[in-house]
Amino acid sequence: MDPIADMLTILRNANSALLPKVEMRHSKVKESIANILQKEGFITGYQVEGEKIKKLKIPLKFNDRKGVFAGLKKISKPGLRRYVGAADIPKVLGGMGIAIVSTSQGLMTGTQARRQNMGGELLCFVW
Repeated sequence: MDPIADMLTILRNANSALLPKVEMRHSKVKESIANILQKEGFITGYQVEGEKIKKLKIPLKFNDRKGVFAGLKKISKPGLRRYVGAADIPKVLGGMGIAIVSTSQGLMTGTQARRQNMGGELLCFVW
């Protein structure tokens, strides 16, 4: 299974079940996504624990008994990769959400990629 899609599914399910935190296997891509989500205010933080088998622990945020994630959608899939230029990076809900793009400089939001005039693989939308 696609590890990014797996991470998004875990976050979506925990958000709707109002779980205080989630735990998943660690990878550098997942940690980069968690870092972006923290900077954008979707999660409170994250921790990497363990030595041999690392785990990524993410505490979730809630507003009035509702999760802060209204939606998480995987765009580029293993069977159909979606690459976009800097000018073609879409705005999510008119700027209310974020697009996560994998560029040659690493993972970044769509806004950052547009500002740096960099395209790449459009991984997911978060709103």
